Formats: sequence, C-alpha cells, structure tokens
Amino acid sequence: MTQSAGCRTVEVRDGTSTFPMVVLYPSTGAERVERVGRYEMTVAMNAPVSAGTHVLVVISHGSGGSNVAYRTLAKSLAQDGFVVALPLHPRNNRDDNSLADTDTLLENRPRELRAAIDCMFDSSNFREHLVRDTAAVIGHSMGGYTALALAGGRPIAGPHETEDHRPRIIRIDPDPRLKALVLLAPATPWFQAPGALRNVRLPILMRTADNDEHASGWFSEIVKRGVGEPRLVEHKVVANANHFAFLSPFPPDMTTPDFAPSQDPPGFDRPRFLEQLANDISAFLHRVL
Repeated sequence: MTQSAGCRTVEVRDGTSTFPMVVLYPSTGAERVERVGRYEMTVAMNAPVSAGTHVLVVISHGSGGSNVAYRTLAKSLAQDGFVVALPLHPRNNRDDNSLADTDTLLENRPRELRAAIDCMFDSSNFREHLVRDTAAVIGHSMGGYTALALAGGRPIAGPHETEDHRPRIIRIDPDPRLKALVLLAPATPWFQAPGALRNVRLPILMRTADNDEHASGWFSEIVKRGVGEPRLVEHKVVANANHFAFLSPFPPDMTTPDFAPSQDPPGFDRPRFLEQLANDISAFLHRVL
C-alpha cells in the first residue's frame, strides 16, 4: 500500500430522505488526523482522487450501527486502490433506530444502497475516477440483507414486521451494476422461501463468526444453499470471533464491558483480524472484478 487515503463527506438523496455518506479513496494528498463522525482518522481530507479509474465499493452497516464503524476496513481498501463509500442508513442507525423490525426498513435499505451508488456515479468529484457500471457491496449483519436484496434476492417480511401481521413479499428491483458481494455475518432469515436467492448469481466472499450471538450458523447456510451459483460462494468461519469482530476497534473511552460492540472473546485480536480481512477482501475483489 503506497497511496494515501483521501476522505470526503457527501450527501445522498434517495427521493424520500437525505442522509450522509463518508467516502474514502486513493489519493496522493498528505494525511493528517481529522475528526470523521465520532472518531479520529488519519486521512487526506478533501484531497483529489488518484489518477486512473477505481472500482466502487459500498459498505452497508448493521442495524442500529454506524457507517464509520467500518473505517479501518474502508481505509485499507482505499489505500489499495478502491473508492469506498459508507452511507448512514436513515432511521436504522445508532442515533435513530426507529425503523428497526419493520417491513418499511426492508424496503428502504436496498433503495438507499442504490441511491448511494447513484450518488457516486453522478458525483463530479468521483464519476471520472470510477470503473463504469461496476460496484461491489460489503454488507455486515443487516447490511448483508441489504446487499442480497439489491443483488436480486426476494425477501419476505415476517408477521412481526407488518402492520396487518401477515407475511409480505418485499419487491426490489436488482441493480445490474453490482458485480460482487462481501457478506460479513449476514442477516438472512428473510430469504428462507424456496427460490428467494436463486437470482443472486454474483461472486460472494462470506465470513461468519463462530461465537456469533446475533447471526446464527444457519444464516450462512441460507446463502450457500439458496444462491443461483453456489460455486461462486467463498465461505470461512472466523475462529473465536463474535458478531462485532468486523467493526473497527473502539477508542478507550468506548471500550467498556457494557458496550458489547467493543468487546471480543478472550484471546481474539481484532486489529490483526481486520488487517487479514482487508487483505482477503482486496484480493477477492481484484480477482473477480
């Protein structure tokens, strides 16, 4: 990795809402410590994008989570030549999670992801530096649902998520610009119906945690057994990891036993794992795109 990581904040409009998005990208600008959201990052703020074209990668965060919680992974990928966009899903984030467990959320998230991709390809700062009509999505937890839905999955909302307490098919138009998916402890129960993932035929890198208290092991089986091309799924279980292993390490004032996302099983080295994860994802994306 020889490039700097540039950083820019943009605003995404999807027709019904407006939400922020942090973009990390390869740059030759000088890095310095900056405040990005709640955290400090060493980046080249608002620096120009490195010459040439780069593949767009969008990271969809988990339910009730934060986009900048994936800053470690995003910066590594940016330094390796990718333009990485991190949208903050409205009303399903750390500050406002009012849409959790609703069919509205199941509809909104894929639409927001599409809007984020549109925003990047329309942006005067980035469009000339992106490989045309090509995007990869990294989805953690609920972000995994979001990625699969936009890639052609056909989810069904459960009775507990609808106003009339009846299951409802969520209709989402797939985005043909998606060329690869990375699923990190994906949430997949909405794709249990026969054929729900049959139209998902993209290369998929999937990582799950063996101590995951939120995404059960059968969640990954839904993917492996349901997608149209199972041979395109590369899956590994991360030993001694929990559901939050995919998040960036938290600063000392947030690393407390009562804040579960900051905690790891005894002996698990999150920084070292994230370095390996970034290398695995980068190698996968370079190979399939």
